[in-house]
Amino acid sequence: MNPSTAAVTPLRQRMLDDMRLRKLEDKTQSSYIRAVRKLAGFLRRSPDTATVEDLRRFQLHLVDQGTSPITLNATITGLKFFFEVTLERADLMARMQSVRVPQKLPVVLSPQEVARLIAATANLKHQTALSVAYGAGLRASEVIALKVGDIDSQRMTLRVEQGKGRKDRYAMLAPVLLQRLRAWWRVGHAQGKMLPGGWLFPGLDPVQPLTTRQLNRAIHAAAQDAKIDKRVSMHTLRHSFATHLLEQKVDIRVIQVLLGHKKLETTSMYTHVATEVLREVISPLESLPAP
Repeated sequence: MNPSTAAVTPLRQRMLDDMRLRKLEDKTQSSYIRAVRKLAGFLRRSPDTATVEDLRRFQLHLVDQGTSPITLNATITGLKFFFEVTLERADLMARMQSVRVPQKLPVVLSPQEVARLIAATANLKHQTALSVAYGAGLRASEVIALKVGDIDSQRMTLRVEQGKGRKDRYAMLAPVLLQRLRAWWRVGHAQGKMLPGGWLFPGLDPVQPLTTRQLNRAIHAAAQDAKIDKRVSMHTLRHSFATHLLEQKVDIRVIQVLLGHKKLETTSMYTHVATEVLREVISPLESLPAP
């Protein structure tokens, strides 16, 4: 919802103010507003007139429309904020229940596939950005938010400012990655792209950073050129980083810190895809005595 492109009703403005008071991120605010807009479209009247039965029918409607569990739960979360905070009517959400999201294993590349993928990335800036995503385990949004000053070659760390959950952390900086970053800086500096105190990966306009969409386009093209058939995204590199560290027997609690995960259970997902770890386990069948 953008006040400049749509008339803002007093009710919507109140919700916007409530979200601003809590300093919710722009993406979260857009998601919440989208949820309320969906409800209003379903009711064909103002959402603040909804009843418990209206909300129940709305959820059934979403299910019948084939809405994914993730989208359904996001819609419920947005409505929960609207009714509990903005309207102070928590009782109206009594019949709306979040649904279980199927747990799917992440796509992970082998080290050989990662090497082919990065090598197939023609643009040096994109190639270096992908190297950072894999070499430090960063999210795409964290990669594009890096500034030149975030590189600490003395401590061999990358400073990640306000990552997911608005948390600062330090990521690892391997010697090979530092070499690649320096090579990119020399080229970018010669092109006049690297502004003082500016972005590590500037966009076409150096004042603005590269976008996640541009990075995703780059990795999809590289995967195609490298003839990798798996469904690859920028997050695949982060998954591969964590899985390969686990296969190298790095303690899972260390991996949790490097990824910036709040809960260890989130990191433990990678134990299900670390095939090298599975190969080292001896099946009890091997130990059965001869009959």
